[in-house]
Amino acid sequence: MTDDETPNGETADYLDSRIHMFKPATPFMRDHLKVIWGLFAVWVLVTFGPVTATWIATDTMTSTQVFGFQLHYFLTALGSPIGVFVLCVAYAWQRDRLDAQYGVSHEVPAEADGDAGQHVAADGGERP
Repeated sequence: MTDDETPNGETADYLDSRIHMFKPATPFMRDHLKVIWGLFAVWVLVTFGPVTATWIATDTMTSTQVFGFQLHYFLTALGSPIGVFVLCVAYAWQRDRLDAQYGVSHEVPAEADGDAGQHVAADGGERP
């Protein structure tokens, strides 16, 4: 087993693999897609749930008051943005967990002394 293989003998190096959304090539890609599809399903509920609930149960959603606002307005105006923020935090946490599990590093490798100042940073400045 090499450093890039899982105990099952599959490669964990996702950068050299062909990317296919419905047929992931590596265990990392499979786990990452599980996170993406799971959070996408939650996003659909957060985004379209209040609107659908208002369409199905109009009387309940318009007569119920939360902090002086009708429930449908409260869920749409405050619930959706807060829900999306929570989804962003959940994705970042899950992605960090996956990166640690599969040994994915986002660190820039240290350069040799002779290469100092030869590369440009993304903002246009030179890297230290």
